[in-house]
Amino acid sequence: MLKEKLRSVGMRITAPRLAVLEAVHHGGHLNADSITAVARERLGSLSRQAVYDNLHALLDMGLVRRIEPANAPALYEARVGDNHHHLVCKQCGRVEDVDCVVGHRPCLEPATTHGFHIAEAEVTFWGTCPACHDSIPLNETDVLSETEI
Repeated sequence: MLKEKLRSVGMRITAPRLAVLEAVHHGGHLNADSITAVARERLGSLSRQAVYDNLHALLDMGLVRRIEPANAPALYEARVGDNHHHLVCKQCGRVEDVDCVVGHRPCLEPATTHGFHIAEAEVTFWGTCPACHDSIPLNETDVLSETEI
């Protein structure tokens, strides 16, 4: 399946490229260091530069997506071609995909474009995942009430 994805966009199938793409497809939201570690497990040896080169090529061809949560390294994911957003835990950094609300398009069309040709929009929801939330004393939780939303 992944070889077909590479072929469908005219990319050569190389062992490093396939290992990087497999790491992203099976890893959820991974940073480059994690992708490097997973790809090295498969290949035995792979330079960090080769991982970055392949990630950039895969990004350019639309086979992976990069997200950049504030104050964190860039993350790569295999879910492309749709408009989805992300939930990020402020405590542990866990990232989850979240679909747009059906029938709503939050922040996808700015009030003014200032002449820009909009290609995409990215929305990141910050909060605390269930595991971290359960470990924080009640008075320290940082959540919005229904009226604040």
